[in-house]
Amino acid sequence: MSLTKKKLERQTQSKTKNIWLETFETLGLSLFLALGIRTFVAEARYIPSGSMLPTLQINDRLIIDKISYDFTTPKRGDIVVFNPTATLEQQNFHEAFIKRVIGLPGDRVEVKNGKAYVNNIPLKEKYLEAKPNYQWGPIIVPANSYLVLGDNRNNSYDSHYWGFVPRKNIIGKAVFRFWPLNRFGEIDRPVYVLNAAGNS
Repeated sequence: MSLTKKKLERQTQSKTKNIWLETFETLGLSLFLALGIRTFVAEARYIPSGSMLPTLQINDRLIIDKISYDFTTPKRGDIVVFNPTATLEQQNFHEAFIKRVIGLPGDRVEVKNGKAYVNNIPLKEKYLEAKPNYQWGPIIVPANSYLVLGDNRNNSYDSHYWGFVPRKNIIGKAVFRFWPLNRFGEIDRPVYVLNAAGNS
């Protein structure tokens, strides 16, 4: 075999190795970035139930912002995803929940006469499926905890059944709906007007 032919074979083998190495590196980097983004920045979630109707429909696909709460605290009106509380885990719930923040730490919350009251001020909740048909509270939200309710108030397994969500359980907030396409867009947070003791 000539030296030229041997040289060509070595070059071909080297190129083949380089292609496989580059492919492996690219796939590895892509996987690392995808997992890193999902773990620390954002992730996609779908809605499995009707507890957040009409705001979120069953099978809606959402982007959950996982980084904002590293710099700010949850606000009233945010739609948050959270890991089950200790009480929910005892009831064999292991999947994340999605609800709307109504009560902040220190708030006095009550549900009566078809409305939620925060610090004795009724919230204007235009996003509800129907007015709540139950009475609940009043109760004070503990420190480092949040009271969350579903927008489908009468068909939501939420804080008025099982208590409060510790801050450490909150994964992030729903910020964007990417499916279905006819409702593609940002998820708005309502602005509430409360007294000085219950600022939004």
